[in-house]
Amino acid sequence: MNYLKTTLLLAAMTSLFVGIGFMLGGLTGMLVASGIALTMNVFAYWNSDRMVLRMYGATEVNARSAPNLYRIVHHLSRQANLPMPRIYIIENDQPNAFATGRNPQNAAVAGTTGLLRILSDEEIAGVMAHELAHIQNRDTLIMTITATIAGAISMLANFALFFGGSRNNPLGLVGTILIMILAPLAAMLVQSAISRTREYAADKRGAMICGNPLWLAGALEKLQRSAEQIDNPEAENNPATAHMFIVNPLHARSIDNLFSTHPNSANRIAALHHMAANAGIGQGPPLNAGRARRDRSRIPSTGGQSRRSRGPWQ
Repeated sequence: MNYLKTTLLLAAMTSLFVGIGFMLGGLTGMLVASGIALTMNVFAYWNSDRMVLRMYGATEVNARSAPNLYRIVHHLSRQANLPMPRIYIIENDQPNAFATGRNPQNAAVAGTTGLLRILSDEEIAGVMAHELAHIQNRDTLIMTITATIAGAISMLANFALFFGGSRNNPLGLVGTILIMILAPLAAMLVQSAISRTREYAADKRGAMICGNPLWLAGALEKLQRSAEQIDNPEAENNPATAHMFIVNPLHARSIDNLFSTHPNSANRIAALHHMAANAGIGQGPPLNAGRARRDRSRIPSTGGQSRRSRGPWQ
């Protein structure tokens, strides 16, 4: 169902883009618009991962420089039957994470220092499993294409007055002005709807990968609370990348739910708790209640807070 909805929304956005090109310049405008979209998509397909990682000043780490985080991601990758992604750490106090890359063979996951500082090992595993789910579902590619088309629509709208005088334009000046206002809003609505759909799907698949939906639920609660209080200057300066993060980093720019790139965190947490209840998975006692229990765990320590419960992946 999620894939069907995503396909329909992508088709709607593509139709919107081509339609704007046709209305602004007839058949020629439609072909030009299609050419712009194709060019931008090809460029984004090959370069978007490097661009966004450079934008956020991400530093690549390995088994030697971040052994505990590396072991967690390595274990989860094996659980998901995925190639090992590149791992990056971003110096940022706002706890957050994202995945990028054109396919599972060229993927990367990134987490902030704030995330590693406040989350327990299980919660970090839940977050990384969510990001691996995005990679497995090809969401990084889907959202790259979506963002590219949305940006192209906005670009065409900005040039609408330039095309407004064309005799191929059936809308006239008033119609052109309406396109300038409504087209970017429509594109944003569709882009946000696609992003929300993919987040729910990644939550579900991520919970399956790590083995306990409550780990991700606990992480989301902490991340949302902290993201509302801590700035992410790079994200605020580049709001087009907000959809990539596990929770919305743009707390300073509160907007209506229809335009939100992320589902309401409370709804996501409730869905994960429901999933855990259906699977008969409980929270379990805190791991710091017994040192022997901690020693038996096969989840590598990341230097975060004391861990909670052992899950089905143990």
